[in-house]
Amino acid sequence: MSTGGAAASRARQTRDLVLAAGVLDDPVGASLGGPHAHLARRAGRVRLYDDEVATFAAMPADAGPEDWAGLATLVGPGGLADLFSSPVAPPEGWAPVFTLEGLQLVGDDLRVPGAGGAEVVELGPADVPAMLDLVARTRPGPFWRRTPEMGTYLGVRDGGVLVAMAGERLHPPGWAEVSAVCTAPEARGRGLAGALVAEVAARIRARGEQPFLHVAADNTAAIRLYDALGFRVRRSVAFRGFRVPPAAWREARARQLAAPVAVETRSATTMDR
Repeated sequence: MSTGGAAASRARQTRDLVLAAGVLDDPVGASLGGPHAHLARRAGRVRLYDDEVATFAAMPADAGPEDWAGLATLVGPGGLADLFSSPVAPPEGWAPVFTLEGLQLVGDDLRVPGAGGAEVVELGPADVPAMLDLVARTRPGPFWRRTPEMGTYLGVRDGGVLVAMAGERLHPPGWAEVSAVCTAPEARGRGLAGALVAEVAARIRARGEQPFLHVAADNTAAIRLYDALGFRVRRSVAFRGFRVPPAAWREARARQLAAPVAVETRSATTMDR
């Protein structure tokens, strides 16, 4: 076997091992307990991303009253408890805010399309206002001021204006999620989304990790694109969010006073890459 063939075989074996370990079954928990630990707030066994990074929370599979009290403490009364794809059921009284059926895909045999001559550039702190503007215009999913701290983001400009973008979000050990894929209406039809997804995925693989992503189950256009790029469906998921009842927060505060649980928060940091 050639050196290149051996390397490819080892990479596939590593990917299969990670898949078998189920690290993608809880991508938020694996991220906040690993590469994104510096972006986490904690209360006991519960982890939550810092404000303006992401709303996602990681709950243990056997979550009990103390864990839900910890989440209520971190989120606050009336706040959104975004469980991402976790199947755990909240206590009675936590009102559903949204449920979205989705798919989790992994990049097996990626193919790289051309970008029609467009220059793909790495985005930095100075680009955050333009990134937020593009997200507001295209609504690719949750994206906040500090979301770019989660990984590398790439974009395409037209006449100095950011018209397309994709980047990295969740980061379980050995994997990185491709996310925030969006193109301005006036720039669609040029293959920019495919080129950006392929470039983000290629950079992930170049550092020895594997790309994966999530997509709404009814977003057939995006699913066709990802299939054409070489992604395959790993599993179906359901994204869910719940509203923290004020009573649950008050109970959590009383529980905290009676039997203190370590609550760790971090002050906002600047994007530095």
